[in-house]
Amino acid sequence: MYKFLPHTADVKFRARGKTIELMFSEAAMALKQAIAEGIKVQSRIRKNISVEGKDNLSLLYNFLEEFLFLLDAENFLLGNIESIKIKDGKLTARISGDSASNYKFTNDVKAVTYNDMFVKKNKEWVCQVVLDV
Repeated sequence: MYKFLPHTADVKFRARGKTIELMFSEAAMALKQAIAEGIKVQSRIRKNISVEGKDNLSLLYNFLEEFLFLLDAENFLLGNIESIKIKDGKLTARISGDSASNYKFTNDVKAVTYNDMFVKKNKEWVCQVVLDV
């Protein structure tokens, strides 16, 4: 589950999950929603991705930045996280999506920022992210 929060200039959201993997998946879906609000992206292309981080915060940052890289470098727009595994600072995921040229974007997300970003575990995992638009 994710929700967007008020922010003066950028896009801010919080994502939650019972597991860290579910929280990361929800964060990726919030990023996709920020880019292409309300648009159902077809699962025509499947990819395996992997990122690393020194802690959960940098891992989340690198994970979300990977989707912006795929969008810019390969014209790939995320549609779904099919599977995700996190262990020892390494994340591997199977994702699906489509050619970005088949869709109209609602926001030009330039970058993920560390501003107001956090990853916490209480009863469930929760993160907060601000996207530079």
